[in-house]
Amino acid sequence: MKYIMLGLYPFIGTTIGASFVFILKRQINKKIERIILGLSSGVMLSASFFSLLLPSIELSSNLGKLQFLPSCFGLALGIFLFVLIDKIIYKYQKNYFLMPVVVTLHNIPEGMAVGVAIASILLRNNLMTYTSVLALSIGIAIQNIPEGAIISMTLKSKGRSKFKSFLIGVLSGVVEPFSSLVTIIFTNIISTILPYTLALSAGAMIYVIIEELIPNAYQENSKGLIVSFTIGFILMMILDVMLG
Repeated sequence: MKYIMLGLYPFIGTTIGASFVFILKRQINKKIERIILGLSSGVMLSASFFSLLLPSIELSSNLGKLQFLPSCFGLALGIFLFVLIDKIIYKYQKNYFLMPVVVTLHNIPEGMAVGVAIASILLRNNLMTYTSVLALSIGIAIQNIPEGAIISMTLKSKGRSKFKSFLIGVLSGVVEPFSSLVTIIFTNIISTILPYTLALSAGAMIYVIIEELIPNAYQENSKGLIVSFTIGFILMMILDVMLG
């Protein structure tokens, strides 16, 4: 049951964000939105490094000085896959009806990241503890809150009812526990390629940070982004180290 909850926390974050449509009368203030996105970027990058890439490198210690190779390959593959995905859906980016689809696709690596981390615990390789995966899951949940809010608030501003806007926002996050569950089901297969899948999840998350979060958080005065990013990175690093 506790492992199921780990996969659900990111979805809960999306749901909380989507519920803002019932609370806020207007769109989220742009300054606040940028600060939240900057904070989310820091959290996700820290989680990618400490919860995914470092364990990936440690798992390949049998390769000696070449133990970085699986991590490099997986990282590059994760980024490359989402470059292709974004190219396929790029022409639809400006269509607000398809925005939830875009966000849903970007939620897949986050669900995979939690699933791979849980699989690592089940394989008992001593690289992950329940609390370290909990930190990763909560970190992803935090950055999902603004995503859910942006979807529901945007749809509401385009004429959708509050309930429909909320429902679509919630549905955009359903893929996370699902992709996490699928990853766990295939734990035995994943065990042979765990260094690659950990790094692949990190690469996909890093791509989302670079392509989506930071550009949307950037403004002429980038000090707010730098500060919020740094706070998010440090908070997630502390969570990972203290709970690891």
